[in-house]
Amino acid sequence: MLVAITAAQMGLVAFGNITDFGTNAAFVQHVFAMDTTFNSPDTMWRSITHPGLSTTAYLVVIGWEVLITVVLVAALVMWLRSHADARRAELARRLASAGWLLEVLLFGGGFIVIGGEWFMMWQSEKWNGLQAALQNLIIAAIGLIWCTSRRGNPEPRPERAGGPALKNINWGPGDRGRRAAVTPARIEPIGRFRGKSPISRRAR
Repeated sequence: MLVAITAAQMGLVAFGNITDFGTNAAFVQHVFAMDTTFNSPDTMWRSITHPGLSTTAYLVVIGWEVLITVVLVAALVMWLRSHADARRAELARRLASAGWLLEVLLFGGGFIVIGGEWFMMWQSEKWNGLQAALQNLIIAAIGLIWCTSRRGNPEPRPERAGGPALKNINWGPGDRGRRAAVTPARIEPIGRFRGKSPISRRAR
């Protein structure tokens, strides 16, 4: 569900940036120019006023957003087609992890670190996208943590006492309790003591 939501959101973000190119290009241009910050001479040397560079950076952002959308949509399709196929499920998990990692790099590294700190976007009241970037970063981080926590193969299930599943487990010195828990107890055949009560066996 989170993959579908994130894919739809990033698709709409990329679509909005493409269809409303001028407005969002102006946003990047003002962030790079730092013209609405505190205009401190100690930080204004970082500003970039060349329109070609800001437009190029904006095109890179759009391409990055499109890439995130494509990867997450591929992960969603693979998950829907996986059913009981472990290989497809693992591929879907890896695609989702890659998509969310790209999103973390874009909004965490691009908007918050570069835009917010290097170009001092936090000082601007008008051209400030830190809140939206933080929201996207949190969503992507939650998805990435979820995918990472599901990584790994499950422990083999015991089939029977002395079976191949138990023999293939490398038991350690402290695993005596676990081994006893998964090893079925040996049951004596009923017919062996048929007709003999416990009292008679003890008397013998």
